[in-house]
Amino acid sequence: MTPRLVIPADLESRRSLGAPWGAWLDGLPALHRDVLEEWQLTPDGAPMSGYCSVVVPVLDPDGAPAALKLGLLDEESEHEHLALRAWGGDGAVTLLRADPRRGALLLERLGPANLTSIDDVEACEVVAERYARLHRPALPQLRSVASYVERWLAALGTLPVDAPLPRRLVEQALSLGRTLVAETPRSPAIVHGDLHYDNVLAGQREPWLVIDPKPMSGDPHYEPAPLLWNRWEEMAAERDLRTTIRRRFHTVVDVAGLDEERAREWVVVRMVLNAHWTIDDAQRSGRQLDVQDRDWITRCVAIAKAVQD
Repeated sequence: MTPRLVIPADLESRRSLGAPWGAWLDGLPALHRDVLEEWQLTPDGAPMSGYCSVVVPVLDPDGAPAALKLGLLDEESEHEHLALRAWGGDGAVTLLRADPRRGALLLERLGPANLTSIDDVEACEVVAERYARLHRPALPQLRSVASYVERWLAALGTLPVDAPLPRRLVEQALSLGRTLVAETPRSPAIVHGDLHYDNVLAGQREPWLVIDPKPMSGDPHYEPAPLLWNRWEEMAAERDLRTTIRRRFHTVVDVAGLDEERAREWVVVRMVLNAHWTIDDAQRSGRQLDVQDRDWITRCVAIAKAVQD
């Protein structure tokens, strides 16, 4: 008999995010059972959770190690399998089997270590070196970066002038974002969308392999921002936060051969949008911003200013 899935506590807590999450979590044990049986997989360890997925170590029918990922079906992740297939294991985890209709992916088993285990500048170099391998010609099924950003900018434009976000930055992000969206790249690439330290795991084929794309079609210069807002405690502990942020930014730009100005503009846009979403989430739920919210907004503002001072 297939053992019942025990959903990790941090994933179970996502029920508070609304009915779609609750429905998905309620259905996970049955989905886990069905996919294990249909694909003849044997559980081989405790389940692990991502923000919107559970990953179960398994053995395939031949006894080889693999990982079964069951993810929440949403707009950002629905084409994850297409990006992984396009990459074919080149710099990224290998996709072994997929049922995108049910959000089920069978993946190459990777180690637990991620890029938080090495020096931050070295980690930025690893990610930057992966860009050239991942930024292949875009797939026609992917939504464009521009289509997302246009929608997000429209919402940002409704932000009240008294919101706890510098108005100069808001206006700058609106102006830059509209220009970037209008300048559609001649040859759009597959953009990972969320490529940071936790989304690069230790492998056996290669030292580091990329996981968990939120694939889009568009400008590769959209990518670097997550490397600046993650591992924040390490940067905040440095004497000169601005210099530390800029060191990461310039490492990525230089190693990847990106256009510095364009990458900088995307960082500003993404950080202001991130801050706006926090403010908007609080307003929608009818609550005041808490300490964690304000710390995040401060982080976003600090990064947006640091890359352009």
